[in-house]
Amino acid sequence: MKKLLLCAAIAVFGMGMSNAQEDSTGGPTSESKWLIEANTGNAMLGTTGLYFASSDGSSSYNIGLDGGYFIMDDLAIKAGLGYGGFSPDQGDATSSFSYRLGAKYYIKSMIPITLDITGASGDEVENFAGETPLWLGLGAGYAWFVSDTISIEPGLRYNYSLNEDFTDQGVFQFNVGFALYF
Repeated sequence: MKKLLLCAAIAVFGMGMSNAQEDSTGGPTSESKWLIEANTGNAMLGTTGLYFASSDGSSSYNIGLDGGYFIMDDLAIKAGLGYGGFSPDQGDATSSFSYRLGAKYYIKSMIPITLDITGASGDEVENFAGETPLWLGLGAGYAWFVSDTISIEPGLRYNYSLNEDFTDQGVFQFNVGFALYF
C-alpha cells in the first residue's frame, strides 16, 4: 500500500511539472491565483472540514478551511486549519486542533487530485494509548464550476495512517467541497 501511495504521489507531481500549459488561459486555476475551500469532514481523521453531528444528547462539531496558491497553472500548494469539539451528554467537553499541508492538481482544469498530510492534537482525537492521528491523504474528484470564481467539488479520498500506534487502518471517505478562486 505504501508503494502505491508513493507512486500516486510521484504521478501527481510529475503531471503537474510536465503538463504546464504554454499559454495561460486566465481561468480560475491559473498561476498566481488563490484558492479558499471548505469541505465536509470526518471526526475520526482530525479535519479542516465542516461537520456537525448529534446523537443521544452528545454532539460533535468542526469548523475549518483550506487555502492555497497556484504556483503554476492547475497546481496549488495548500494549507488548512480546523478546530472542533465534542460535548457528551454527561461529562466534560473536549476540543481538538487539526492541520493539513499538501498540493492539489487539476487535470484539464476540472479533475482535482490532492495529496496531503493531515494531523490533529487534543483530547478528542487521542486514542486509548494517548496517540494522535497523522494521515497521508490521496483524493480525486470533479470540479463543477458554477461561475468563474466558485466550484463545487465532490470527490473520494483515501487516508493512510502514518501513526500505527493510533491506528493501522486506512479510511475511505466521500467529500463535498466548495471552493472560491480569486
